Formats: sequence, structure tokens, C-alpha cells
Amino acid sequence: MFPRIARIALTAGIAIVAAYVGYSLWNRYIDAPWTRDGRVRADIIAVSPDVAGIVTTVAVIDDQEIHKGDLLFVVDTARYEVALEEAQAALQAARIEAALKQDEAARRASLEAVVVSSENQQAAKSAASTAGAKVRQALSAVAAAELNLARTRVVSPVDGFVTNLNVHAGDYAVVGRPLIAIVDRHSFRVEAYFEETKLPGVHRGDSAELRLLGGDVRLSGHVDGLAHAISEPDVAGLLSNVSPTFHWVRLAQRIPVRISIDKIPDGLTLASGMTCTVIVRAAPTVRNPAPLK
Repeated sequence: MFPRIARIALTAGIAIVAAYVGYSLWNRYIDAPWTRDGRVRADIIAVSPDVAGIVTTVAVIDDQEIHKGDLLFVVDTARYEVALEEAQAALQAARIEAALKQDEAARRASLEAVVVSSENQQAAKSAASTAGAKVRQALSAVAAAELNLARTRVVSPVDGFVTNLNVHAGDYAVVGRPLIAIVDRHSFRVEAYFEETKLPGVHRGDSAELRLLGGDVRLSGHVDGLAHAISEPDVAGLLSNVSPTFHWVRLAQRIPVRISIDKIPDGLTLASGMTCTVIVRAAPTVRNPAPLK
């Protein structure tokens, strides 16, 4: 009798454990908000020159860590130094002319109408005003020439890393054409692509565990946002081009979820494009939060 009860209890225990393991696996792999499709992302700053000319100096090397304000490269300054000298000379000439016109207007204004007509007095006053405007115009030209000369030294706008450097001394810099790409070191984040069926378990502020594919590295983060649109490849032109599908097969769309990294450990090298597993856990301070919209 006792062995029979033991066998029944053992069988029931095994069934209960199997059911619990099955439920746990189902909850983890089917219902839980997690994904292996995570990507490390960062802002890539495309640095372009504001003035044109031959690149005379490249002050950085590929993969170098740089700080905001560090020199990247220099465009030939000779042309812009000459332009500044011309603008300064024009300003000096305009100031001399303005002084003469003002003196002439003052002299004519002091004379009586019998000697100098009011029309001539007004003309002298207008000429003095015009000369003053030319001085202001020359001042603007000097400021623009100084700015162009200063812009021959291209500096980094952010802290980061030079990547894929492909500019050399002797290259010709064109205004607006990117020459150097910089990875903003303060912009690293993770974009995790969750199936739409798992989005109800993802909320803004939820904590997230990030497991990098390379090495046994785990980072902590939190959900910062969710994309509000994805591309629609079946819509072309004015009419929808609907691809044929089986009625019994429906694939869940993947929606990008932005994960902010709380802290990057010292010595850890992150690169935009790395893959990782993302596990989202509900924030303990939020009770029944509404899904992201």
C-alpha cells in the first residue's frame, strides 16, 4: 500500500514540476518582454568644413578619442588672410571718406543759406550718412573675413571618437561636404526590437538588463521611449501593393524600443552596431502602468 502511495506521490510531484517548468519556459520565451534583437546605437556627427580650400593639416588619427574643441584639421589659411587684409583696408578707406564727408557736411551746415543753398547742405548731409553706412558695411565685411579665417580651423563639436578617417593633407575641402565622422561618446544607447505581442509588457521607466553578445557583459538601463511608426513596404505609390500571405500565418511586427544605458563601466568598449539581449522588468514604483503610446 505504501509503495503505491509513494509512486502516486512521486508521479504527481514530477507532473507538478514539469508543469511549473513548462509554464516558466512559456512565460520566459513567449510572453515575457525580452528580445535578442538589440543593437547598440550612437549619434554619428558628420563634420563638414564651413570654408573651402586645400587641407593643410590633419590633427587626428583614426579611432582617436577626442574632446569637444579639439582641432581636427586645418584648411589653407592664405586666401582668407588676404581677404581679411583687403577687408581691413576697405574699412580704413571707408572711415577716412566718412570723416571727410562729415567734416564737409558740418562746414556747410555752419554757413548761412546766402553762401550755401539748403539743397547743397542737404546733399552734404546725405553724403555723410552714406559714408557712415559704408563704414558699417566695411565693418561687417571685416567680421565675415575674420569668421572665415577662424573657420579654417575645424574643431570637434562633441566628445567622442574619430571613426573611418578618410581625409588627408592635400585633399580639397568643399563647403558642406562631410570629411570626418565622430561618434558622440555621450549618446550610446540600445535600440531593442520587440515583437508587437510583447509591447503590453513594456512601459516607459521600466528597468532593463542588457547582455552584450561579446563576452559576459551585463549593463543596466531603462526604457526611454518607443517608436511611433515603422516602414510599410507594401505601400507603393497611390495604391497598396498587398503581398500574398497564408491565412493561418501572421508574423508579429518588430517595434523599436529605445533603452538608455544607466552607466557604462570603465574600460568597456562600446561600438555602434553591437548586438545584445534585452530583458525588460516592470518598474517597482509603477502599479499597473499603461503601455507606451
